[in-house]
Amino acid sequence: MVSLTVENLSVDLGRRRVVDAVSTAFGAGELVGVIGPNGAGKSTLIRAMLGLTPRSAGQARLNDRDVATLSPRAIARALAYLPQGQTLHWPLSVERLVALGRLPHLAPMSRPRDSDREAVAEAMRRADVAHLAGRVATELSGGERARVMLARALAVGAGGMIVDEPLAALDPGHQIDVMELLAREARGGALVIAVLHDLTLAARHCDRLVLLDRGRVVADGVPAEVLTADRLRAVYGVTAMVDFAGPTPLVVPLGRAAD
Repeated sequence: MVSLTVENLSVDLGRRRVVDAVSTAFGAGELVGVIGPNGAGKSTLIRAMLGLTPRSAGQARLNDRDVATLSPRAIARALAYLPQGQTLHWPLSVERLVALGRLPHLAPMSRPRDSDREAVAEAMRRADVAHLAGRVATELSGGERARVMLARALAVGAGGMIVDEPLAALDPGHQIDVMELLAREARGGALVIAVLHDLTLAARHCDRLVLLDRGRVVADGVPAEVLTADRLRAVYGVTAMVDFAGPTPLVVPLGRAAD
């Protein structure tokens, strides 16, 4: 079971405060969407929570321990991280690429154990990429590549996973596949945090949303409470149709809001 808590967390990049006194908590068994307009501080926040970006103030605690006191290996074992915009440069097989997820568990120059190979096989099964095991990763389609990168994160065997814009450049069908995979992981007891831009998919699949604007949390709660038409106007500057009354939530931006 993994928990992650931030208290008054702030990050300065140069002279600009990008994350401003954010306090929130994430628990096991929930899929949390971190949303907000471009430049709101979403990616910087999650990197600071992982200890990858220095914080200017406040604290991030992983399982009640200050992230700053933990080694990168210890953090990686507890929280698998999939950053945005990953590019594959080496023609590795899918199986070898997914196996890189086991690195936090391996000593330098050591060989994978049976347990590592089992974890890789299970991750590929959960991400529905086992049939791609022998394919060259650089030759995959965008949707296949997205699922393979998620399999690599799953192979870590961590109790939590943080993914940054996992839907980027995917067609609608593959976006749904990825969101359903993340939701399944959360239902299985994992903590899953996803930076998202598609508000309808966030509303349909996330248990909770954290809405950032200019580095601050402006709303934190279930999707129906966070995604109101008035709030979307204030934060995104758009008019929107918001419908939570039907069988599936619907959030459709209609146009730029008048000043």
